[in-house]
Amino acid sequence: MHPNPAFRGVATPHNIAFARERGFGVLAVNGDGGPLISHVPFLLDAQGRVAELHLVRSNPIVRAAEAPLVAVIAVSGPDGYVSPDWYGVADQVPTWNYVAVHLRGVLERRPQDELRGVLDRLTAEKERRIARKPSWHAGKMTPEVLNRMMRQIVPFRLQVERIDGTWKLNQNKPDDVRLRAAEAVAANESPSGPPGLAGLMRHLPE
Repeated sequence: MHPNPAFRGVATPHNIAFARERGFGVLAVNGDGGPLISHVPFLLDAQGRVAELHLVRSNPIVRAAEAPLVAVIAVSGPDGYVSPDWYGVADQVPTWNYVAVHLRGVLERRPQDELRGVLDRLTAEKERRIARKPSWHAGKMTPEVLNRMMRQIVPFRLQVERIDGTWKLNQNKPDDVRLRAAEAVAANESPSGPPGLAGLMRHLPE
């Protein structure tokens, strides 16, 4: 998290909404040989207190989590380079704008009989966002195949104790300078890259 208070003032509900909408992040815990990291989809509840996820049984984090572990899920949003020339004022330096939210808490393995519920809730949320209907659900699978695949994954829950957000969008610049940079960011955003950085720079969350 960037230490500048100018980038840390976004209210907690915005951070929760961002993490819920993104629903994908980097799970990190401390292992015996150093940090263990896994990229995971997750489902965060509306209050930002519990994140549900699952890991393949062979993931080193599963072996490390025989007891509850302190953990963080780092959720990244749009990001991009900002050239000093885009500000239209002298004596500026290059920077990188980005949005990131960290969900910190305790990761605990859940009983295996909770796995189907975790999968169903996560799938229902992701399917809800796509245009094709009717939605896919696990009931469409052959039960024997589904059960065989479910034996390979393990349910987990992150009990969220703290949420930190960095919205680094040139809030430390005068409005006219920030908006000029936003126009240049919009002109240079890649069609294949994450959208939305310029829009966030134009309309700062509170």
